[in-house]
Parts: sequence; structure tokens; C-alpha cells
Amino acid sequence: MLNISKGINSLSNFKRNTTEFMEQLRETGQPIVLTVNGKAELVVQDVESYQKLLELVERVETIEAVKMALEEMKAGKGEPAHVE
Repeated sequence: MLNISKGINSLSNFKRNTTEFMEQLRETGQPIVLTVNGKAELVVQDVESYQKLLELVERVETIEAVKMALEEMKAGKGEPAHVE
């Protein structure tokens, strides 16, 4: 499991060391939380990890839609599909 608290840095530190942070992002695939005035404000991550996250969200949304459809079917709602 990802421990996001290990990747916390200030936005000003990120600005000063952007190249190093970009290298870290590519190597680890772990996001970095950036703070402004000590408060978490942004999350930065590499493109590949972000794409995986989007695909995972889409998969979960699809699973939830199927679960809802099955529950409706069990409750007698909806109409059967007519295949000709």
C-alpha cells in the first residue's frame, strides 16, 4: 500500500529541485505531495502512474455499474433485452 506521507515536500523545494523530483517520480512511480505554507495543496505524479490510476478508476466505475444493474435485475426492475 502506498504511504503518501513519505512523499511530502514544499512547493518551493520542488521549484528549486524540479529536475531531481522529476527523476524521482519516473524512477519510483510514487506521487509527491506538495505543500504551501505547511498545508498539502498539490499532488504530482508521473504520466504512466496517472494513466494507471485513470484505468483503475474506470474499471471500478464499470464494476459498480454492473453491480447496480444486477441488483436492479434481482429486484425485478428493468426489462430483459430482446435479441433477434
